[in-house]
Amino acid sequence: MKLIIVSGRSGSGKSTALHVLEDLGFYCIDNLPIGLLFPLTKEAAAQEPAGRLHKMAVSIDARNLSGELANFEDIHRRLKDTGVSAEIIFLDADEQSLLQRFHATRRKHPLSDDHTSLREAISSEKKLLEPLSNLADLYINTTGMGMYDLRDMVKQRVVGRKDQELALLFQSFGYKHGVPVDSDYVFDVRCLPNPHWDTSLRKFTGMDQPVIKFLENEPMSAKMVQEIIAFLTTWLPAFADSNRSYMTISIGCTGGQHRSVYVCEQMGAHFRQYSNNVQVRHSELLHLKTVQDA
Repeated sequence: MKLIIVSGRSGSGKSTALHVLEDLGFYCIDNLPIGLLFPLTKEAAAQEPAGRLHKMAVSIDARNLSGELANFEDIHRRLKDTGVSAEIIFLDADEQSLLQRFHATRRKHPLSDDHTSLREAISSEKKLLEPLSNLADLYINTTGMGMYDLRDMVKQRVVGRKDQELALLFQSFGYKHGVPVDSDYVFDVRCLPNPHWDTSLRKFTGMDQPVIKFLENEPMSAKMVQEIIAFLTTWLPAFADSNRSYMTISIGCTGGQHRSVYVCEQMGAHFRQYSNNVQVRHSELLHLKTVQDA
């Protein structure tokens, strides 16, 4: 049987991820007490391979007993010892985004009370869920991500890949906004000539032809792209052979608009020739669009 455990801080998008999996044929249970994992998997194992519990997704959050959360590493190991194929998806967002989402929906945080503020609850929840986040097979940072963007990402990365296929995400970012916390590899392309200093190019991005032409006319750009491809081509198979399911490769420049976007697009175009599960995401362009639409 296949078991997907969805976890993360409240407001990070767990319900959206669970709904996607439900739409795709998984038997889904929200807020499952950790103590019920073993009875549930035992029941699933007793069914026929085509039984309704053969593909399950469960959501585990901070409403579980703190002692059970603290012992989750042992529980996770025992699950795998029984032959259950278990993957953990952990969703999170920066604190300010979580605060804004709770204020917008007017929901009560499950850990807040008369003595605990919303900010304190969000912070303590992160600590409680560390045993799950440390074991995550796939970590998704939903900061600046809309519901439909998250649905597409879960659908592509989790369900769109074949068994044993490595799901790749190339994401551009701007160093002035911080390095994405979900990165497995980070490549710095700030040494490339910067289109920003050409005032006629500032309004464009690395997906637009004027910027593409500017960077393609610089020999350093092609060399950088070729050497990153060579490095990943050498080492990604080793991760796949060690049963790694997901890899996130982050490529950064100063603002995340020109050079990193261009290099990410080049990476995506190259690796899509060899895999059906390659995504490209531009963190700062997504954030810019969200601000413009607000």
